[in-house]
Amino acid sequence: MDNMKKLANGIEMPRLGLGVWRVEENDAANSVRWAIDSGYHLIDTAAVYKNEKGVGEGIRQSGMKRENLFITTKLWNADQGYDSAHRAFNGSLERLGLEYVDLYLIHWPVEGKFNDSWRAMEEIYESGRAKAIGVSNFHRHHIEKLMTTAKIKPMVDQIELHPTLTQVDLRDYLEKEGIAVEAWSPLGQGKILQKPTLTEIGKKYNKSAAQVIIRWHLQSNTIVIPKSVHEKRIKENFDVFDFELNAEEMQQIDGLNINERLGANPDNFDF
Repeated sequence: MDNMKKLANGIEMPRLGLGVWRVEENDAANSVRWAIDSGYHLIDTAAVYKNEKGVGEGIRQSGMKRENLFITTKLWNADQGYDSAHRAFNGSLERLGLEYVDLYLIHWPVEGKFNDSWRAMEEIYESGRAKAIGVSNFHRHHIEKLMTTAKIKPMVDQIELHPTLTQVDLRDYLEKEGIAVEAWSPLGQGKILQKPTLTEIGKKYNKSAAQVIIRWHLQSNTIVIPKSVHEKRIKENFDVFDFELNAEEMQQIDGLNINERLGANPDNFDF
């Protein structure tokens, strides 16, 4: 399996990266540096995580050439709208200390604002300061509404996705539309790591439940960004390219779905 995913505009995005949600600014630089040293090229942050500076610091400390990295950040809800999206993006670039990001996402579908935000993002994309643009937490109807005014279709939708929330209908729709699926909370925030199905499969391959889940994401054609602040775990999460789940194991993991959200429903959030 190729560990790169080609987006609709031809850009190649790594399928496995590091997420830094709830990572303190001080810890972000270390986590990012360890990840890059371990082979990661995709780093996913957001303005609201308040750790973009730390992420930028980790990138610089790693010594990795900028063109070999894929950096994502996101437009926060309070900054949505045409002018404020432009301002917010400039702020993110400044904090990261970068001249461009590889992917810029609308973090949540703020009603009445996301179409205007998208107009700004299209301009940012056309300027070359974001190599790709997309959305996060958008249901199908949000994307359809966005497309009533959009000139450019989102290239990625980053959604909550793990074995107990498989979002099959949404994934099928995104696949059909040529929009790449990216999973946040891919390990179910650790709440599903004790499930016997996962631990049993792990024993067979001498892998942890987390590694089994990451492999399941990869084989499901999902981009996946597990988060950790521990060097050993960061390395372990990347060590998933030397085994393959069979069709029956994939089905067993699919079968864990109970449509259980750990985060907010994009139709009903108040932040």
